Amino acid sequence: MAEPNKEKLHIRLHVYDEEIEVTINRDDEEFYRAAAKLINGRYNAYAQAYKGRKSDHTIALMTLIDIALLYEKERTHNDTSPYDNILTRLTAEIESALGERK
Repeated sequence: MAEPNKEKLHIRLHVYDEEIEVTINRDDEEFYRAAAKLINGRYNAYAQAYKGRKSDHTIALMTLIDIALLYEKERTHNDTSPYDNILTRLTAEIESALGERK
């Protein structure tokens, strides 16, 4: 078993105009860095379109909503409950049909 300190990693993420220090699991580093890159890209796109017309706070909230929308859409694509329900129903029908033959 690895030592707890070796499993954790202290990194700095540059998000928009701020350096954020976080302690993370080593295995998650690439996800944190990709998340920071995604935030920066989305924020910069909104800032370019709305700078001077919207506050930094509003631009940050627009970025947050945009990313949350991506998350929610992806989450619905990964919902396996409809498939689980169909498989359960088909399994029951198969077992019923096989049971009638005995």
